[in-house]
Amino acid sequence: MTARSSLTIVLAAGEGTRMRSSLPKVLHPVASQTMLAHVLAAAPKGTGTSLAVVIGPDHQAVADEAKRIRPDALTFVQAERLGTAHAVLAAREAIARGADDLLIAFGDTPLISAGTFARLRAPLAKGAAIAALGFRAADPTGYGRFLVEGDRLVAIREQADASAEERKIDLCNAGVMAIDGRRALDILGQIGNANSKGEYYLTDAVEIVREKGWESVVIETSEDEVRGINTKAQLAEAEGAMQARLRQAAMEAGVTLIAPETVYLSADTVFGKDVTIEPFVVIGPGVSIADGTVIHSFSHIVQTTLGRNVSI
Repeated sequence: MTARSSLTIVLAAGEGTRMRSSLPKVLHPVASQTMLAHVLAAAPKGTGTSLAVVIGPDHQAVADEAKRIRPDALTFVQAERLGTAHAVLAAREAIARGADDLLIAFGDTPLISAGTFARLRAPLAKGAAIAALGFRAADPTGYGRFLVEGDRLVAIREQADASAEERKIDLCNAGVMAIDGRRALDILGQIGNANSKGEYYLTDAVEIVREKGWESVVIETSEDEVRGINTKAQLAEAEGAMQARLRQAAMEAGVTLIAPETVYLSADTVFGKDVTIEPFVVIGPGVSIADGTVIHSFSHIVQTTLGRNVSI
């Protein structure tokens, strides 16, 4: 069977004003890598895949980062911010080139995984027009709710428009979506802006699909994986979640962490066999650690190859 082709569109045009920083939001780091780098690393890659990043005006630094991580990335500018569907259609040229699967992701969700993107694509191969990513929110207030009939998603209801009964639903919209690439422009082109903000919402695609008699389904993931970052406090929370993930992966690979919660790793840290890391160690980007290395307490290590007993 021929592998399905895919186009991933990453929406990265946000100014991030709530970050109180001149740095574009998606360029803020988590585990020594930009948020955008994490998302692009998780996106499908290899034969039959393509990638587009939608950026804001005058955000050349975001385009440069996209090219650094994925030289195959195309960039498109969203000159006006008129909603998520409008942002996706900024990359209309890439969509029109044709792909079996269209994945829509966000540049400020650094905990998203390649496995989740793969699970989202799977229903499209079985005929679904849309697969939308959802999560069970501890507190669903403010999130769009998934309205489901049987195993089908029939609508995404925003908090402001939800009835009292619908607001009790804890299955919430993560925003990430996969659309059948052959039908994507047809679906996206029918999204209107008849709402209080006059914006084009990607969530409206679900009801358009239902009206056409096509199928939309839900893929669930953890709330942690799809947390979006809008403030420095949320950035710190994401750092904590990422560090917990990296420490767990390191220990499962055989690394000894004497006091895991005191060790800070980079997303690209490479470990050899029988490595031991004592408490209160920070490992910056670009570090490879050779077999049998012991890194002593209160070390701060950046961009080097380490071997055996090390104290810095």
